[in-house]
Amino acid sequence: MWRALLLFLLFVFIARAVWRLLMGVVQGASTGTPAAGAGARPGTPAVKMARDPICGTFVVPGKALSLVARGETIYFCSEKCRDAYGASAGARA
Repeated sequence: MWRALLLFLLFVFIARAVWRLLMGVVQGASTGTPAAGAGARPGTPAVKMARDPICGTFVVPGKALSLVARGETIYFCSEKCRDAYGASAGARA
């Protein structure tokens, strides 16, 4: 009795996994976009990341700290990096 129940549950899980795989392949082939939950959210535009010149961390410009130097906007991940850049820029001048 228990063996039959466990085999049935195993069959259900395997069938569901195969079904989801096939639906993902069909959706990806028909639309050319990843299925929902596969990493990309539909309607979310790509954002070009900016690199922090001090530590090298990539940041989203809209959420990062910034500094305008010589007419160029420079983005930072933290106040520490922004201050370090300001100190090194002052030493170069």
